Amino acid sequence: MKAILLAAGYATRLYPLTLNFPKSLLPIDCVPVINTIIQKLELIPSIDEIIVVTNARFHTDFIKWQSDYAFKKKITILNDKTKTEKDKLGAIADLKFVIKKKRINDDIVVIGTDNLFDAKLGAFLKFCSQKEKICIGVFDFKKKSQVSEYGVVRLDRNKKIIEFQEKPKIPKSSLVAMCLYYFPKEKLKIIEKYLSSNQKSDALGYYIKWLVNKSEAYGYTFSGQWFDIGDKQQYFKANKTFQAITQPTIV
Repeated sequence: MKAILLAAGYATRLYPLTLNFPKSLLPIDCVPVINTIIQKLELIPSIDEIIVVTNARFHTDFIKWQSDYAFKKKITILNDKTKTEKDKLGAIADLKFVIKKKRINDDIVVIGTDNLFDAKLGAFLKFCSQKEKICIGVFDFKKKSQVSEYGVVRLDRNKKIIEFQEKPKIPKSSLVAMCLYYFPKEKLKIIEKYLSSNQKSDALGYYIKWLVNKSEAYGYTFSGQWFDIGDKQQYFKANKTFQAITQPTIV
């Protein structure tokens, strides 16, 4: 299995923090955000390579980052050659770029590097292997009033996705899609099919909305803490929360 980490965005909502520095390498409790994801992936024996896709502006930052840490898994960094927010490929097109560049013919797990969560990945991947279908990670906010700015998912009793709403004014569920996906190798071509139909190449949510009408997909609900680090408020909140988790309690 291959892990693909999406890190080619420009994070304009985090300016000036990310004006000349990639969001994925911003520190959370003194450790780059991306490292917390890699630590989870390194616990999965079936993953034999972690591929980080970034852009021309931040490629050298990732090369330096790779040299600064000793990882247990093979890390490959790919440059999608874009330089600005205007010419970026988008998450789906970057995924296609990686699959084609690496000639991947294997199951893949795809994670957006602005995802910060404390749950382990083992249970999610076990769920995926049992379903043998495309699966996504979802998080339950418990209250529908809190999810209007996210991609909202409805599941049936078997955890099959029956509806996807992109930033709905009236959410039908409190479950939101994390940027966390599993594709069995038999389903990789469906990504190219989506792009060839002139669909949006950026937000993965649009792909999931299209997908549920084309193929079976399932959702696995994560527990614990989850942050979508899209702006400075979420970044500082995540940093504060994870510092509290890792610091010992003084009795």
